[in-house]
Amino acid sequence: MSNNAAVYSLFSNNECIRAIYPLYSKLKSIHLHLFDIRRRKNQTKRKKLIFKPNIWHICGVITNNPIMKLGIVTAYPPSKVTLNEYAYYLVKHFRQHTQLTELIVYCDCFPEPKDYAFEEEGCKVRFCPSWSFNSYQNILTLRKAIKTTKPDFLLYNLQFMKFGDRKVAAALGLLMPWISKLMRIPTVVLLHNIMETVDLSSAGFTSNALKAKIYKTIGNALTRIILKANMVAVTMESYVEILTEKYKAKNVVHIPHGTFEIPEKPEYKTSNYAYKVMTFGKFGTYKKVEVLIDAIAQVRKQVNRPVELIIAGTDNPNTVGYLDQVQQQYEHISGIHFTGYVAEEDVPNLFTQADVVVFPYTSTTGSSGVLHQAGSYGKAVVMPDLGDLGKLVTQEGYQGDFFEPENVGSLTDSITRVLNDESYRLDMGAANYKAATALPMSTIADLYVDQFNQLTDTGEYPIPMVA
Repeated sequence: MSNNAAVYSLFSNNECIRAIYPLYSKLKSIHLHLFDIRRRKNQTKRKKLIFKPNIWHICGVITNNPIMKLGIVTAYPPSKVTLNEYAYYLVKHFRQHTQLTELIVYCDCFPEPKDYAFEEEGCKVRFCPSWSFNSYQNILTLRKAIKTTKPDFLLYNLQFMKFGDRKVAAALGLLMPWISKLMRIPTVVLLHNIMETVDLSSAGFTSNALKAKIYKTIGNALTRIILKANMVAVTMESYVEILTEKYKAKNVVHIPHGTFEIPEKPEYKTSNYAYKVMTFGKFGTYKKVEVLIDAIAQVRKQVNRPVELIIAGTDNPNTVGYLDQVQQQYEHISGIHFTGYVAEEDVPNLFTQADVVVFPYTSTTGSSGVLHQAGSYGKAVVMPDLGDLGKLVTQEGYQGDFFEPENVGSLTDSITRVLNDESYRLDMGAANYKAATALPMSTIADLYVDQFNQLTDTGEYPIPMVA
């Protein structure tokens, strides 16, 4: 066997690599330290440092399979903080990627234990509770955790209210991508919404015109800070255009939202007895259920079966107590089920039993995870004719029956039309399943790993490349 063949055989064995990873980490630390010394000397001489490949990069070129220790800053189930469900599936598919040796989840501190169990084979996952919702110390605690664990790359799973509904706490948390870049850790931000498309009143920020203008100004400044990350990924193509034109950003890419799970092809059929209409999410800001409940009362007069309404999910952190208030307000109407928090293992049954999924939104704040979930279970959807949802349907091939936002009569007509026309409903479900299966979360994980590899290829960061 030639020398090259022997090296390839060694470094193509992932189990072998994981076994020698501790030694590799020590050598990497020494390498980075030496590189930092060289960088400082060159800065003194006012010369640009050109990074030269070393043995780690050569091994990576031979095998074309670099390894990495990836850190993800995110909320994680059973946290009630937004985007925790997305993080669960992102982690699930990242850990199965062959280039990852370890995954570190910098999650929010939560009194209940995190869900650490995974059935599939994959790399080691370490959970590091290191920040809290509405804490002013998140910069300190997160920086300390990152400095201690030393990830090769960082991915931030963000939206503007990620770190709190108190404005200062939320803003301070959004400084972290820039700080981690200053720590010389290649940093990618997954930004689920942008201020330019958010209705501040509906989203729970403010309904005061003067305050809205101030928040928009602050939001623009925070956007510029977020864009200081090495790469910013957004889930809508239109967001790339906005950030590129307004902020002259050159580091923004479109990576679709993706579909959490791809179940086996569903059986397209109607419920045996009562129609089941379902809505799912965090309610109280731009997701309000009063119009939906009023519409269901009218729908029951126009269909030939009983209609049950399932309101699945919890309050938005900005509107604690909202669903309890709604439940009391409509206690005289039967056939309405409030599920409360839905654990990940209960989500499949929730969607499977539904005949139609309704989106009672007054505005949108980005791509819809619920739409992708509904599609993956082959469900028909009824949604408002709003900007981001309409664009998402067009871009990714989903189908839906649209209604005028906050209009009981329009929503009644849409739900009635879908329930009374079985072929229309089932065909829509089949089309949505096809759209959902085109972008599984495993593909999305691959796209992010490609971004990390591109950051390494620029030579700006001397990340060892080992198979």
